[in-house]
Amino acid sequence: MLKLSKSYVITVAFLFFSIGTLFAQHTNEENHAGASESHAAESHQEEFSAGDFVIDHVSDSYDWHITSWGETHISIPLPVILYSKHPELHDGKAFHVFMSSKFHHGHDAYNGFKISTSEEFKGKIVELDAHGHELEKPIDLSITKAVAGVFVSVILLFWLLLATARSAKRNKGKAPSGVQNLLEPIILFIRDEVAKPAIGEHKYEKFMPFLLSLFFFILINNFMGLIPIIPFGANVTGNISVTMVLALFTFAITTINGNKHYWKEIYWPDVPVWLKFPLFPLMQVVEFSGMLTKPFVLMVRLFANMLAGHLIVMVFVSLIFVFGGLFGPAVGLGASPVSIAFSVFILLLDVLVSFIQAYVFTLLSALYFGMATSDHH
Repeated sequence: MLKLSKSYVITVAFLFFSIGTLFAQHTNEENHAGASESHAAESHQEEFSAGDFVIDHVSDSYDWHITSWGETHISIPLPVILYSKHPELHDGKAFHVFMSSKFHHGHDAYNGFKISTSEEFKGKIVELDAHGHELEKPIDLSITKAVAGVFVSVILLFWLLLATARSAKRNKGKAPSGVQNLLEPIILFIRDEVAKPAIGEHKYEKFMPFLLSLFFFILINNFMGLIPIIPFGANVTGNISVTMVLALFTFAITTINGNKHYWKEIYWPDVPVWLKFPLFPLMQVVEFSGMLTKPFVLMVRLFANMLAGHLIVMVFVSLIFVFGGLFGPAVGLGASPVSIAFSVFILLLDVLVSFIQAYVFTLLSALYFGMATSDHH
């Protein structure tokens, strides 16, 4: 148990921090800080938009919004890290680091940068020329809310797993207790019910650290996304950039560990010659497409399921304001118990979905590893 935990911790560190870095570089979620925080102050001036309300609360942002009351907005600014493509506009300085509070919730520009409201770059940080016109996006390495959520989950997982390792060492030969009693059955379940049947008795061990990393990372971030209290509430697994990285890790490990039989079945499968003849490589195209489709399905399944849960909850909450705007405050107040009841039901259902999605992603990854390493029969 202790030996496994050490290798597991190394894999966790590599996986999680890679996700954080890649997400910061490639995040494509819309920044919602300005829209969500100004909504409370502007609600008396413009009609409530359910679509904007829902999207704003599931999108990423450059700060961590806590609450709004009237014109008072409480949020935690996050570091903005930019590499300018036009250093001549910044006195030759290309690298810029400052806090997101400099943007004043997206209303102001700072040091030649601003959060765009244009159709092309909406929600993204763009560079401005000397006249204040938008040029293009800089290289954005900012610590957004989703990236901060990844770091929070890393800290929490390190604490849980190191505590489990210490407990296993201390209680060697004894019944598990404390956090070890919570996590050890899960680790044994992944080993005995997922890794061994899918990969094989003699080949599963080297894949265990990664499989456990996948399962615990997905599970804990699924749970954290359901708790709307800082430092939780970041929609990490509902962000396609994160699920893409997880799927790419599975794809890379599958490709690297593929044996001779695995590649033979892709490029020269056991089918009639006319189906695999070089002038008409039908089966090669089918098999190669399947190899690329598998990680794509992993990415979309996790993203869609977790995002859908958050969207449905926000839709039920927005119904209160929709009915209030259409039929008056009394009707909105009357609809609130029903909306809240359905929201609580969906949240409870999301707890079950969180377990299922973590299990399915891990199981399918193990099956792909097993297919790549299986021997010819």
